[in-house]
Amino acid sequence: MTGLLGPAEIRELAARLGVAPTKKLGQNFVHDPNTVRRIVTAAGLTPDDVALEVGPGLGSLTLGLLPIAGHVHAVEIDPVLAGALPETAARYASADADRLTVHRADALRVAAAELADPPPTALVANLPYNVAVPVVLHLLAVLPTLRHGLVMVQKEVADRLVAGPGSKVYGIPSVKLAWYAQARGAGRVPPNVFWPVPNVDSGLVAFTCHEPPRTDVPRERVFAVVDAAFAQRRKTLRAALAGWAGSADRAAAALTEAGVDPGARGESLTVEQFAAIAASAPAGTPAAK
Repeated sequence: MTGLLGPAEIRELAARLGVAPTKKLGQNFVHDPNTVRRIVTAAGLTPDDVALEVGPGLGSLTLGLLPIAGHVHAVEIDPVLAGALPETAARYASADADRLTVHRADALRVAAAELADPPPTALVANLPYNVAVPVVLHLLAVLPTLRHGLVMVQKEVADRLVAGPGSKVYGIPSVKLAWYAQARGAGRVPPNVFWPVPNVDSGLVAFTCHEPPRTDVPRERVFAVVDAAFAQRRKTLRAALAGWAGSADRAAAALTEAGVDPGARGESLTVEQFAAIAASAPAGTPAAK
């Protein structure tokens, strides 16, 4: 893995392009080659993998992915950065640059058809802090070919994504990611490897995709239960799901049918239990549709 970008190369590229990192796009560029090597190694890529990178920026991680993956899709919303990335790849990774496809697109709106040649199997990305969770969940929803991934996000977000039932930080992101994949923490990343330097640590989250816990209930119905359960964390599920079910009594009946204590709270439930509740939605209520 040669030709990686250090601080001098990052500054030179940015100056040449007239680029200044913006908070609006959540841009913090990695300028430490060892961090790039660490991410690529932890991602466990093989030549059979097609990597999907979101927010490649100036290309730090892209250059680390190209020699390892069979192909790299880079989705970049910034038109200047998207336009410059192929040239950067040709300059620093000439032997592998033809394996890069750059998409000038919003990752929150990208569709499978746009990434179909070849379809991605691994998500590996330094995600903008402000959209990290929505991006991960959107891509898992629209890209069934994804098998695994490793993302770098704000440490607080990483902790939420990998939390299990009973944890103080277990919540909507934890349950929804668990619908798609088994996740684990893969380490902490200090602020000083970024430009500009963020005021928080970052964390690595690795995940391996699996089949949904249940196939007899749509994901949207399950996620509606999750959203309702955590909307008012201090309430019991009987109370929190009253609006979802049509009344507190209907919610209690659905919970009992699913084998869940109506007096429990959302933070104690597994994704399988949320799916069971969704499947027990009372007939004739919006929750059952």
